Amino acid sequence: MDNVPADLKDVDVLVNNAGFVLGVERVGNIADSDIEAMFQTNVFGLISVTQHFIKSFRARNTGHIINIGSVAGREPYVGGSIYCATKHAVSAFTGSLLREVVDSQIRVSEIQPGMVETNFSVTRYRGDKSAADNVYEGLEPLVAEDIAEEIVWTASRPPHVNIAQLYVLPVNQASATLNHRAPKV
Repeated sequence: MDNVPADLKDVDVLVNNAGFVLGVERVGNIADSDIEAMFQTNVFGLISVTQHFIKSFRARNTGHIINIGSVAGREPYVGGSIYCATKHAVSAFTGSLLREVVDSQIRVSEIQPGMVETNFSVTRYRGDKSAADNVYEGLEPLVAEDIAEEIVWTASRPPHVNIAQLYVLPVNQASATLNHRAPKV
């Protein structure tokens, strides 16, 4: 925060939006560098940024921390053990933080999206666009704008209202592993 200009230091809303995943390897075949990269980005980065801003929020007795979790933080799935672990960590951290600031006017929220078509799957499949496209084939996934809208809605509730958790799925998704795809014609 020392390098942040004075007129930008009084942040009202912090959105921690990290959803970094590499590969679909199963436990025993996951590269240590992939494990470290996912935890550094999705967990340690989120905690570090929150540590900086919570001090200002506490001093002003106001602020809103919105962490972007995932369906993967609710339900693990095959080939996602490390990503799921990081998103479970985000959910646990968010829940603990909510309880730690209950004596204040600081709001803490977690938005947990299901399938969102971004560059997420391209990264997961290490640049293989065809494999990434198959993830969403036959259904209409959420898009980044859908989640942005939920972030704005969550942040714009009256000061006495806290959306602690918001689970957002496309219509044809019921869980991390259960979805309906239109038959190929």
